[in-house]
Amino acid sequence: MTGSVIAFIAWAFLGAAFIVLGIYIRFSKKERAFGFWANAKVAPVKDAAGYNRALSRLWCIFGVVFILLGLPFLIGGQNSPLLIISMLGSMFAVIAAMAVYELGIMKKYRA
Repeated sequence: MTGSVIAFIAWAFLGAAFIVLGIYIRFSKKERAFGFWANAKVAPVKDAAGYNRALSRLWCIFGVVFILLGLPFLIGGQNSPLLIISMLGSMFAVIAAMAVYELGIMKKYRA
């Protein structure tokens, strides 16, 4: 395997981890709300099940977008200028996920 294929597999593996996290949140039997931020308490929510569904959807969509942003690894190779798309795209995807969480999910479910 070439280096670009290995790089894409590593990138896709990380994206798949986000999808698995979303699936875990979706089908979890826990009655509490899951957190979005690392090492931070979750703000009180009025509907924990609805909040968890929305958060799981966010993580799954983010994982798919993250994997798609890794496609320039396969197209151009490791030293291609196309990798700017992956790097900047992942940065904007993270910012968009934070905005959707704060302005969409927390605005709707905050108690």
